[in-house]
Amino acid sequence: MLATIATLLAALALLAAGQNTNKNPHFAPGHDSIVHLFEWKWNDIARECEQFLGPMGYGGVQVSPLQENLVINNRPWWERYQPISYLWTTRSGTKEEFVNMVARCNKAGVRIYVDTILNHMSGNWDNAHGTGNSRADTNKFEYYQVPYHAQHFHKSCSVNNYNDPSNVRNCELTGLHDLDQSQEYVRSKLLDFLNAAVDAGVAGFRIDAAKHMWPSDLNVIYSRIKNLNPKHGFPANARPYIYQEVIDYGNEAISKREYNQLAAVIEFKYAAEISKAFRGNNNLKWLVNWGEKWGLLPSQDALVFVDNHDTQRDNPQVLTYKLPKMYKMAVAFMLAHPFGTPRVMSSFDFQSKDQGPPQDGKGNLVSPVINPDGTCSNGWICEHRWRQIYNMARFRNVVNGTNVNGWWDNGSNQIAFCRGNSGFVAFNGDQNDLRTTLKTCLPAGAYCDVISGNLKNGRCTGKVVNVQRNGDAYIEILKREEDGVLAIHVGLRQSSCETLPYSQILVNKVFFVDKVPSSRDFGSGENNLAKHTHTFQQ
Repeated sequence: MLATIATLLAALALLAAGQNTNKNPHFAPGHDSIVHLFEWKWNDIARECEQFLGPMGYGGVQVSPLQENLVINNRPWWERYQPISYLWTTRSGTKEEFVNMVARCNKAGVRIYVDTILNHMSGNWDNAHGTGNSRADTNKFEYYQVPYHAQHFHKSCSVNNYNDPSNVRNCELTGLHDLDQSQEYVRSKLLDFLNAAVDAGVAGFRIDAAKHMWPSDLNVIYSRIKNLNPKHGFPANARPYIYQEVIDYGNEAISKREYNQLAAVIEFKYAAEISKAFRGNNNLKWLVNWGEKWGLLPSQDALVFVDNHDTQRDNPQVLTYKLPKMYKMAVAFMLAHPFGTPRVMSSFDFQSKDQGPPQDGKGNLVSPVINPDGTCSNGWICEHRWRQIYNMARFRNVVNGTNVNGWWDNGSNQIAFCRGNSGFVAFNGDQNDLRTTLKTCLPAGAYCDVISGNLKNGRCTGKVVNVQRNGDAYIEILKREEDGVLAIHVGLRQSSCETLPYSQILVNKVFFVDKVPSSRDFGSGENNLAKHTHTFQQ
């Protein structure tokens, strides 16, 4: 009997270990959060890791698909999701440039996660040729460079019934030729590609269209991926971080819970509920129990986000950079709250669904231009460079290891909470001003609000929040302000400002902006902010 129990416990332990091996993003110490640098070039990503992402404490970059894709007229963004081979040649750069980028980013403390397409090859296109000059006869399922032939694909049929798992997993998604991952030959080709990327130093993979593949096949493939390369700073026997695209809003036959036993899962319900709340369609007060009680996966299983390259084009209810005030509030909440592994979207500007990334007349990608205030231009949005977002990424690093405590709300859309004794954040989603004294859980001192400014020469360039000896502070977020959020943490205090006693809390001096910059100016903006800042006597 005891032997039987011991055997059962050992089996359960192995199962539990297997469930968690692909759920660690392996962030470097002092780093957190993934940025999706959508359609960036490898050389530009390398520079961004060294000059901005690493110094700001971002943990990783999701890069666009690495494998060679079909060249399609007018060069839409989605051509990257129509593979023609597993050569590492795309508009983002060459194999040599990719390998160099991964090494430089790892050295800067920033991990690389590759958007990976295992489910399919391209759809049918006449005269099909790729970004690396590979050729295919797509109508005959002939991909010469791999090579794949018709027998390596499921029989042609269309995904048209999301209540039928076999239809979803064995048929063609929007006409894309559906690979049969149960075949050893197909698995070997996929694994050659994945393992070469691991050898190059990547930390993991986003698995595109995972819902359209059988979990049992993915389990075999994941188990055969190499351990991460210790030459790039990963610990011995570290497994790749894998996060799977399983779109599950709770109304289809296939569930995300079929996949989170294998690896992490991209939590689409998280994004939908966050947008609903910060659009004003659900009171913010209900976020008090944000997490699994909302039907979300366990925190360690969830890759969380506000918008991605698909939803910002397909779902008008999703918050994006085009609604900046609400969007920045939603992203700030994601980064302030400990649930899940967050991914920040970094977009290019688009005016139509199919519009491709910024490019020259020959279809070559053009680089972002970094403005003097740190924001981007030349067609790139670069949300990750908005002060309100990068400072919340730093906030997340400061409060790492703490829980949500000290929750406050006004019964509607004004909320606040602490992260241990390390950070405090408040949101005003109401149509009236937030003016109140709240517990911040922080030591006494004068703190810089990281949303409205930074610390420069020992002084805050935005609001100053004076925390009293008992942890109280007067918090003000006016309806007319550019941002509906305020955040302070122990890593950013004004050095030369004396804390006022609690008896004088009502006459605290707080900074506010009397002229809001353009909604497209989201950089550090210290120079612009200083021109329009004065003190207000409460």
